[in-house]
Amino acid sequence: MKIGIFGGTFNPPHIGHIKSAEKAAQALGLDRLIVIPAANPPHKQVQQGTPPAEMRYDMARLAFAGVREAYVSDIEIADRRLKYTVDTLRYIMHDFPGGKFYLLVGTDMYLSLESWKDAETLIKAVTPAVFSRNSSDNTLISEHASVLREKYGVETVIIENDAVDISSSQLREMLPDREGLRYIPDTIYAYIIKNRLYGAKPDWDWLRGRAYSMLDPARIPHVAGCEAEALLLAARWSVDADDAREAAILHDITKKLTPEENLKVLAEHEVGIKSFKPGEEKLLHSKTGAVLAENEFGVTKEVADAIMWHTTGRPGMSTLEKIIYLADYIEPTRDIEGVDDLRESAYCDLDGAVIMGLEMSISDMRERGIAPNRVTFDALSDLAGNALNDR
Repeated sequence: MKIGIFGGTFNPPHIGHIKSAEKAAQALGLDRLIVIPAANPPHKQVQQGTPPAEMRYDMARLAFAGVREAYVSDIEIADRRLKYTVDTLRYIMHDFPGGKFYLLVGTDMYLSLESWKDAETLIKAVTPAVFSRNSSDNTLISEHASVLREKYGVETVIIENDAVDISSSQLREMLPDREGLRYIPDTIYAYIIKNRLYGAKPDWDWLRGRAYSMLDPARIPHVAGCEAEALLLAARWSVDADDAREAAILHDITKKLTPEENLKVLAEHEVGIKSFKPGEEKLLHSKTGAVLAENEFGVTKEVADAIMWHTTGRPGMSTLEKIIYLADYIEPTRDIEGVDDLRESAYCDLDGAVIMGLEMSISDMRERGIAPNRVTFDALSDLAGNALNDR
């Protein structure tokens, strides 16, 4: 069998890694390509903030799932004694007796092979397969190949690699700025955002796409309007615009679920709500929306709370919570009695506007024969009491 060995920190894995693996599998005619995320690579310092090895392993499995020959091994993670390639190779060779082994490396790593642990043993046991990015690399590789051939009797294979010129270190710098999406497969990007690895913040178009896919199409204009209104309110009341935007985009992601489906979501995430009173079924989406926003999209607790209370309000609302409550109420597609006055108030007197909104909500529910939620009364009492105290 022809066995390729492709190691690295994969921190994070990206399309350059994947295309390189596909190129190698094709060029070398590999039967198996063993991808090995390193636990603690001896040749370089793992960057601060690097995800645990187990998470990098999970990402690698997602990354190489579409490469037919690839198998992602946790050998170096399961056995932390295996820090060096030569030790890992011994284990792999035991599983594939008589196999022909190719060590897949970049140009820089290839040029440093003789400095690796037990270099002679390693070099004689494998055929180095080097990814070449350009003619300059080819020259360096060819020159070093002559040295290895003469000293160890080893032939080197050059793999012409026109993969996207991007590095994991570059991506780690891009992700906190909501960039880098085009270099990372969607499954890995979703994993990174869910866990907010590398300080990543979601690309806005990606986040909207995910959120909108969870909505009834008829609700999308409302959510888009809520986002626009939240940004205006955030600017007016000096609240972080990114937090307001995330909360607005995600606030209705479970709106189309049935009450039973909402309760199932809450049970799956061990939230202690097992039933609801008549008239409260429409409030469940704010709770499940907050749960999924936090657990699937990695939002902060502040953003999750703004989603949680956007329908009822609560005592002690943060400014962000008030903004999302009002943005949901007054966004441009809303056409209900009193909304124009509420819009005007929202930009002049934030607490006064929330009081007005709560009173309108209570009145509307009573007219429809529905008992208003107790939390709404408590929120109104809290804000009204604060307003009196301010006087």
